[in-house]
Amino acid sequence: MIASLSGVVASVQLDRAVLEVSGVGYLVHATPATLAGLRVGETARLATSLVVREDSFTLYGFADDDERAVFETVQTVSGVGPRLALAMLAVHTPDALRRAVAGGDIAALVRVPGIGKKGAQRIALELGDKLGPPTGADAPEPGAAASGAPRRVDDRRDQVVEALVGLGWNLKAADDAVATVLAEAGVDIVEAPDVAGALRAALRVLGGPRG
Repeated sequence: MIASLSGVVASVQLDRAVLEVSGVGYLVHATPATLAGLRVGETARLATSLVVREDSFTLYGFADDDERAVFETVQTVSGVGPRLALAMLAVHTPDALRRAVAGGDIAALVRVPGIGKKGAQRIALELGDKLGPPTGADAPEPGAAASGAPRRVDDRRDQVVEALVGLGWNLKAADDAVATVLAEAGVDIVEAPDVAGALRAALRVLGGPRG
C-alpha cells in the first residue's frame, strides 16, 4: 500500500498529476480541487490510495488523509468503484458527503455524474454511519475569502469549465454555469483556493448528472 507521496510536481493535467519521488515519476489521479493546489516545480505531499486490478495499478491522490478515508469507505458500497468515488469527492467535500448520507439527501447525491436516484438510495442505505460525523473542514465557496486579504489575479475559470466538460457537459453549458456562479458570488474570477467551491456551485446550477 502506497499511503502517501512527497515529491516535486512534474506535471498537472485536468484529472491527474505526476509527482517525481527519488527519480521516479508517479502518475496520480485526483479531483480538480486537489490538483488546483499543485504547482509544477514545487514540492507537494498527497495522501494516496493504490487500487490494484488484474491488469493495472492505479494511484489516486488526495489533499489530506480524510479525503482518502472517505474515498476508500464509499467503495464499500456495491457498484461504487474508484472513478465514481473520485467523482463524488469532485462534487462534494467529505463533510458534505457525510451530511448527505446521514440525512438521506438523495438530491445531493444524484448531483454526482453517474449516480441516479436508485444508486443514491443504495449509497445512503449501505454507508449508514460508516463515514462518521462531519469534521467541520468544508472548503469555502467562491468569494468566501476574507475581505481584507489581498487577491491574486490568477483566474482558474477555465480549469472549472474543463472539469465540467470532463464530467460530461458540453462546453457552452459548462461555461454558462460558471458564469452564473461568478455572477451570483459577485466576483469576476475563480482563484485557486475557490476552484472546489466553484465546481460544486456550478454542478448545482446544472442541476445534477448529465443526461
